[in-house]
Amino acid sequence: MKQPSVYIMASQRNGTLYTGVTSDLARRAFQHREGLISGFTKQYGCKLLVWYEHYERMDEAIAREKQVKAGSRAKKLALIETVNPQWNDLYEELSR
Repeated sequence: MKQPSVYIMASQRNGTLYTGVTSDLARRAFQHREGLISGFTKQYGCKLLVWYEHYERMDEAIAREKQVKAGSRAKKLALIETVNPQWNDLYEELSR
């Protein structure tokens, strides 16, 4: 299902974090998991989808992505811990 989304991928619990935006979260998370996208996530092994938010419009998602990216690492960790304290890989819930 295509829907604008902001997401955070992690290499492991409290590991390296990557924040992104996409119109198709399931596809993009799969690409990160399988190492199909060269760059930061492949280099640092960010394969776990640990946080995401959906939006109605892409401009809203882009604005939120900029806000999250501008925040400190501590703020990103707090976002993750609030909705996913166990740092589970949320990829599987996308197909539900």
